[in-house]
Amino acid sequence: MTKRQGVTDQEAGLQQRLVFRGAKARRGAVPEPLRLMARSSGLMWAASFFELCFGRARRVDANLKSLASLKAAGLVGCVF
Repeated sequence: MTKRQGVTDQEAGLQQRLVFRGAKARRGAVPEPLRLMARSSGLMWAASFFELCFGRARRVDANLKSLASLKAAGLVGCVF
């Protein structure tokens, strides 16, 4: 089975470039899962909105959110 390729900077449309720019500003680089999700604009926007809301939530300490995120990724077998 071939590996699915993400959207490159040259292939990205205007909306994708805006999301990529925001991700690069927050994380220093565009994560590969975001490039893969950019193949479906609805999925990309939903994931971006979720990340934005998750990052702005203030009821839980940031360190605890990070640990919970890592645990959830480990439970589902996420390699990212």
